[in-house]
Amino acid sequence: MADEATGLRVLLSGGGTGGHIYPILSVVAALQAAETHQAPGASEAPALGGATTRTGAHAGRGATADENVRSNDFSRRGPRRTTEVATTNPPVFRTEQSETNQAAAQLPVEFRYAGQAGGIEEALATRAGLPFSAIATGQILGQSPWRIGRSLARMAAGVAQCTAIFRQFRPDVVFITGGYVTAPVAWVAWRRRVPLLIYLPDLTPGLAIRLTSRLATEVAVSFPEVARYFGRKAIVTGYPVRPELLMADRDKARAALRLAADRPMLLALGGSRGAASINRALAAALPELLPACQIVHISGPADWHAAAETAAKLPATLQPWYHPYPYLHEEMPLALAAADLVVARAGAATLGEFPAVGLPSILAPYPYAGQHQDANAAYLAERGAAVIVADSDLHARLASSVLELLNAPGRLAQMGQAARALARPDAAAKIARELCHLGRC
Repeated sequence: MADEATGLRVLLSGGGTGGHIYPILSVVAALQAAETHQAPGASEAPALGGATTRTGAHAGRGATADENVRSNDFSRRGPRRTTEVATTNPPVFRTEQSETNQAAAQLPVEFRYAGQAGGIEEALATRAGLPFSAIATGQILGQSPWRIGRSLARMAAGVAQCTAIFRQFRPDVVFITGGYVTAPVAWVAWRRRVPLLIYLPDLTPGLAIRLTSRLATEVAVSFPEVARYFGRKAIVTGYPVRPELLMADRDKARAALRLAADRPMLLALGGSRGAASINRALAAALPELLPACQIVHISGPADWHAAAETAAKLPATLQPWYHPYPYLHEEMPLALAAADLVVARAGAATLGEFPAVGLPSILAPYPYAGQHQDANAAYLAERGAAVIVADSDLHARLASSVLELLNAPGRLAQMGQAARALARPDAAAKIARELCHLGRC
């Protein structure tokens, strides 16, 4: 239980892809902003996250949504594994507060990130300044029996490592997203009766989320349609995005990236690991696309040398319009804000980051992602925010699909409006509020 002496201790975990990690970093930013009474992306902000939509047995518990906003009272909602009763309010984003609320808002927040050594989560957590503890894990789905055995042995080692982390760090609450690395963390949290909040970025839960959700106190989801998987544990928060994305300005973003202010901009990316088929299709389409637009291409580290060679071979008249990068970190919000259209996979981040900036998309779901990306792409396409091109059709259809949209600014604008209608700018603050509630701060 958080107190004034130690503050709130939050253990974080999620790995495998950026779509599992960036939502965590967004919530971390919201919690850190609460300490200074400054909401990410706003000079004056309402109470932390406003009201959270609840489903099942959570609906109707405690105060109404309006009452929560007015009073900042966080009554106990749903069963808890611990017996303590929350007696203080969590941090709130307010410039004027009572002494009690102000003291709560100034409670320090301490983080620890548990993930796989050498994984993308280690690089991103370290880059964000979060203390990182490595734990062992292994993949189960789609593996041969002997590999499953090795994975289970690694997970058993991960449980022992997590137990040591819990004893040393003593978290008040645990926050995880997806990836097999979260399984040992969830298990130890359940065994030690530490509240566990899971966030599902996708529209359908993978094996890790399906298993760990049984151990969770609550499961946060982006859309009401997803709540049915988790019954009374589900809370609808929206997709948390990085605060820099909410503050990004198109003109300033283009200037920072040294892009032309008045030329259409296509952003092409394949997620945190890149996408070979998108990279190859784009390379073949460059001679047809570059006369009509400028392109920021995030190839991924594996295909960076090929992208650089492609750039060097372009005619001198086209080279200024092609901007390849192996990866973008702090600059990614700028690239998203500067774009008129994006070509991408349909990982979890597409559900939050593209709507946050009202960005129309051409999505090519990865065919070996267990159909998660198919569901994500269909959700955006059915709402008029995206066009789907099958991975197998990319080489033949990429150029024509891009040019068709760039040459129809009215349709592109409608797609952007449809995307922006799905945005939930306060999602990170809502999840931060739930973590404060569960951690009793």
